[in-house]
Amino acid sequence: MTRLLLARHGETVWHAENRYAGGRSDPALTDRGLRQAEQLAKTAESVGVDTAVSSPQQRAVATATPTAEALGVPLHLRTGLREVDFGELETHTLAEMDPEAVRRFREDPEANAFPGAEPLADAGARGAAALRELDAQHGGTVLVVAHSTLLRVTLCVLLGLPVKHYRRIFPALDNAALTEIRLPADPADPVALVSLNRAH
Repeated sequence: MTRLLLARHGETVWHAENRYAGGRSDPALTDRGLRQAEQLAKTAESVGVDTAVSSPQQRAVATATPTAEALGVPLHLRTGLREVDFGELETHTLAEMDPEAVRRFREDPEANAFPGAEPLADAGARGAAALRELDAQHGGTVLVVAHSTLLRVTLCVLLGLPVKHYRRIFPALDNAALTEIRLPADPADPVALVSLNRAH
């Protein structure tokens, strides 16, 4: 059975403002984010990661690259791991948006997404499909570097939890922290959540 270690990318220059960086945005890592990437590489070595996989977005690639280099393995990019497209919320903070739209979004982000946004269920489905594909193709321990919202909605899909409550069920994934899951051979069987948001 493949051991999947999921990590959010390192801190970006938009982190402090909580500016939404989705599938169409790619802010750079901060110096702290680069240090987090280096620490993730050390952790990957210590836990015996065999394969490194990343979203194709540069903030994820920059986070995963030190791990691939430390392990001497190629970095595999998967488009299915791109961040959710937030539509009109992309590049903005919630404080910059219409207050009523923000209230509705916080109440039910699935039903009340901002115009042009990718449906959360669709994002969760593609994330789950990408992880299942990795599980089928690789053995051993696989590090997957992706994005906060994509990982949280994907976990909801895999665990059979309501996607609309992803913000309450998984309030935050820390930058470069690890979440471990095990996928069963039969997709009808429950997924095992081994650990969540674990610091190095």
